[in-house]
Amino acid sequence: MSDLAKEKAARLLKKRGSLSSLGSHDVRTKEPAWKAKDSISTVSYIDEPGHHDDIPRPAMQMENTYQLGPTKRFPVLTVQDILKDVLASYLQEEKYEPELCRQMTKTISEVVKARVKDMMIPRYKVIVVISIGQLTDQNMRMGSRCLWDAASDTFSSHTFKNSSLFAVANVYGVYFE
Repeated sequence: MSDLAKEKAARLLKKRGSLSSLGSHDVRTKEPAWKAKDSISTVSYIDEPGHHDDIPRPAMQMENTYQLGPTKRFPVLTVQDILKDVLASYLQEEKYEPELCRQMTKTISEVVKARVKDMMIPRYKVIVVISIGQLTDQNMRMGSRCLWDAASDTFSSHTFKNSSLFAVANVYGVYFE
């Protein structure tokens, strides 16, 4: 990542109060000569060790509830409003830069996940997937497939565009029996 891009990303993330840091575990690999230099793959937070790995939690024995369905449905429209708000606030004035957008996907996904978890929806696991790309004169199709119970599991989705980039955000709410 170039120094100028790092500085700009650091300023932006510091201004927004980001949960991630720019210097956290950059992944460097040897690239073949035929591979384009401007292509970037995103590293998930799952791949990075966190503070939760240091302290093992004791296993708790829980009693069965015999509850097979949710008492409260996943609030699709409320989560969609969260997606609209977060994507607009973080990306409204941004220009597409690969390094910056790589960090922004991590930051936006953490912010969305934190805001959805603050709603305290009981027994739902939350999965957040953010994709940011350059807006050019090309077409792109994105798809996702899930194996779930259609009666209790659902998702929210939102697409954002500005003059130089697009973003697609998906939040999956999967009921945990």
